[in-house]
Amino acid sequence: MKKLFALLLFTGFLTLGYSEYSYAQDSGTSTELVAPIDDSDFHQRVKEKFIEGGWVFMGVVLLCLILGLAIAIERIITLNLATTNTSKLLAKVEDALSSGGVEAAKDITKQTKGPVASIFTQGLMRMSEGIEMVEKSIISYGSVEMGRLEKNLVWVQLFIALAPMLGFMGTVLGMISAFDAIEAAGDISPSLVASGIKQALLTTVAGLIVAVILQLFYNYCVSKIDGLVNSMEDASISLVDMLVKHKN
Repeated sequence: MKKLFALLLFTGFLTLGYSEYSYAQDSGTSTELVAPIDDSDFHQRVKEKFIEGGWVFMGVVLLCLILGLAIAIERIITLNLATTNTSKLLAKVEDALSSGGVEAAKDITKQTKGPVASIFTQGLMRMSEGIEMVEKSIISYGSVEMGRLEKNLVWVQLFIALAPMLGFMGTVLGMISAFDAIEAAGDISPSLVASGIKQALLTTVAGLIVAVILQLFYNYCVSKIDGLVNSMEDASISLVDMLVKHKN
């Protein structure tokens, strides 16, 4: 959970860091740091930039952010709930095997939540068929649990790729709009092309910001899954050794 809070804090600084100060350029070339911007003023400016970027593309980019964050947060909560103290579980299983046999150990694993305990349960259920079947059952069910851990992350990947692509598409359309204005007027004037170029830049920035935020959450989920998978593999090896020792 500490890593999650750190990630959320970093994301907050990433998205809101520029709201603390504004920079004013004087008649020369120097730039000065001025008073902090009010939060309500900052939010109003964000709304204005959202509208200026074109509600169609900006709305789709925002939808990618909302859906991607919803899936990522759901995965983060699920992955944190799936974390199990494997050392403690192995100690309980070993004590149960020594005192009550396989059935007692099976009761312990059934009462414990998480993918590691589920794999242990599947392995113990095949104990009567031999150690080889236990190993095969653990490997097969481990793949199933890994698939469950990675559930819906492909959608986060899709939104990470889709958001900047939509931003670049808005960029192209904005530039086309700018050149259409030049063609219609028959003259190049900053006031003619400013609107189209602004729209192009705003959609690009929005798409990149969404991709960066979702990439942070996605990488956290992937690292969490890698840790759980490593924990499952180590615990499974320890369980098989334990069962071999108990059988002998």
